Amino acid sequence: MSAKKRNTKEEKSMLFTPLNYKLMGLGLLLLIIGFTAMRIENEVHGFISLYISPVVIIAGYAVVVYAILKRDHKVENPSASTHSSS
Repeated sequence: MSAKKRNTKEEKSMLFTPLNYKLMGLGLLLLIIGFTAMRIENEVHGFISLYISPVVIIAGYAVVVYAILKRDHKVENPSASTHSSS
């Protein structure tokens, strides 16, 4: 009986594509690098702490936001291509 229930259920599509997950991983890596570089220098008026790390951290947040908002239009509506108007 459980086999019938599994066959009748529709397959759920994933919320994000593999590209989205890779971009989120890249953004998280940039955040870790930025905060680590800021901590390693450990100087308030250092060049890395003032100029390099904030740019890397903002880039990391931007990549994560882009990865969350990016949609693959091909995957979004696959039935639209099968129904063509005459």
